[in-house]
Amino acid sequence: MHTVQPCATRALKTTSGGSQGAAGHTYTTIDFTNISGAACTLYGYPGVALAAGTPVQQIGAAADHNPSPSTKVVTLGPGLAGHFVLQIANASYYPAAECSPVNASYLQIYPPNQTTPIYFSYTAVACTKPIHLLTVSVVQAGS
Repeated sequence: MHTVQPCATRALKTTSGGSQGAAGHTYTTIDFTNISGAACTLYGYPGVALAAGTPVQQIGAAADHNPSPSTKVVTLGPGLAGHFVLQIANASYYPAAECSPVNASYLQIYPPNQTTPIYFSYTAVACTKPIHLLTVSVVQAGS
């Protein structure tokens, strides 16, 4: 019996499963699709931050964790997807002096338990000061 390994960053492709806005927040579903030829697993929270520049640099605080739903292992066969939900607060609701707003052009996404990010094209206003605009859910099965 061989063990299914955690999904390496290079084995995953990210796509947006769509966004919706509500009360000063945008909720975006991000899918991880297994583009390798072998099954792999995702467990826990992705690391997510807004980023911009060349080379790409993180802007502001990384995402906080939403405790619901609970964490479970998601096994992705080749071509299958898992997803997480990213909640982004609207930076314009914070005073400019508290936020120090700049434009972000990427989401810097670390798959769970990986140290290499995926840079996902995404436009938003970020705070360079330590205001927590982002919250992520655990990775769940399906897209």
